[in-house]
Amino acid sequence: MTLYDLLKTKKCFKLVCAAANENEEEIKKLIAIYSKAGCHFFDLCAKKEILQAAKLGLDYSIPKEEQNDFHFCISVGIKDNQHISKAFIAKDICINCQKCLEICPQHAIEQHGKTCTVISKNCIGCQKCLEICPSQAISMHSEDTNLQKILPELISLGISCIELHISGEDEEEIDKKWNELNTCFNGILSICQSRSEIGDKKIIKRLQRLISKRPPFSTIVQTDGKPMSGSDDSYKTTLQTVAFAEIIQNSKLPVFIMLSGGTNSKTSELAHLCGVNADAVAMGSYARKIVRPYLDMPDLLENKQAFEEAVNLAKKLIKSVSA
Repeated sequence: MTLYDLLKTKKCFKLVCAAANENEEEIKKLIAIYSKAGCHFFDLCAKKEILQAAKLGLDYSIPKEEQNDFHFCISVGIKDNQHISKAFIAKDICINCQKCLEICPQHAIEQHGKTCTVISKNCIGCQKCLEICPSQAISMHSEDTNLQKILPELISLGISCIELHISGEDEEEIDKKWNELNTCFNGILSICQSRSEIGDKKIIKRLQRLISKRPPFSTIVQTDGKPMSGSDDSYKTTLQTVAFAEIIQNSKLPVFIMLSGGTNSKTSELAHLCGVNADAVAMGSYARKIVRPYLDMPDLLENKQAFEEAVNLAKKLIKSVSA
């Protein structure tokens, strides 16, 4: 089944491993768990090592001859987009209260002497540490990615989709990155857009411009309601993505609509109640949270009982989308 066919089923579940997640071992385990549980679409950091780790996870659970039905998407973003940012702790300001260490969902912060420090490969830019820091010692930083340098090798390794995370009002940079993707890749492209910085009319106008030269339904619009907040499994958290999806649905743009940003086990139910007929749901924070105890087990892939328990939790979540 192609990615296009998968999206047409309107029961597509995409596992978001996080665009900034560079922890190879965690990625391998996540893909192993969720592919075994029935997920066929995975979103990854745009690094060769991460894509290779994901393929190892797929090899663990899915026979080679069946892997054509499974699809990888790599995520890139414009500079300073939250999804590709990393936290930085200023040692001269940190008071070592360890609030950031306690709240981090990715185990990306550790105590180092009299201060806390960030384990960069684990940080996904969720900003929970930034919001809780009483001394304002934490800031977010991102590097501008040279797409022409990194994409050819990733495409050659086998991907089905590239996602561009956009924010703010720098239309010139957005167009530049988008044109680069269209030039080098002829598969499905995804636009991850939030409503936090520009209004709905501007968003629709932007999307119309970006898809104007692309075939109908060769683009996914990922309605990023409340980025990286789905670990709170409530209707309130997932409300923003459903409301945003309704706006895209009403625009009648020839795109696939994917719910994201605050997605959880309640998302599909709320979308149905609101008359939002989305094509897919992308889940990251909540999907990772429910299997976190298993991801932290060094021997997970050797422990059949623990692995099966993790798979059963993942199956239940995927079923919430495909029901």
